[in-house]
Amino acid sequence: MKITILTLITMAALALAQHDHGDHGKEITMTSLVIDTGCYMAHNSKGEKHESCARACAKAGVPLALLDEASGTIYIPVATDHKNQNDKLMAFIEKKVKVTGTLVEKGGVKGFSIKTVEAAK
Repeated sequence: MKITILTLITMAALALAQHDHGDHGKEITMTSLVIDTGCYMAHNSKGEKHESCARACAKAGVPLALLDEASGTIYIPVATDHKNQNDKLMAFIEKKVKVTGTLVEKGGVKGFSIKTVEAAK
């Protein structure tokens, strides 16, 4: 089941990142928690105690995502630059970040095209 969830998340992220570079979505800044999607979806694992596991998962290719803890909404980083989005978030695994970018939604999946990311204060 874990592989199926990861496959679906990856497919959704790829669908959002397809070559539609038009002006869509809403530019926002938000504060969120960087999570590894595999452990969060399968075991509800998150936070500082989960950091080493999340780092290992991300290095193995598990997609990282942004979790709005207030609403429970997960935002998949959208690769509008055609690069691995985990690289942008690796330094912030299981930490709160302030991200600026474009919020997009397609097929019920919420995505976020990251322009800037920094530790939240």
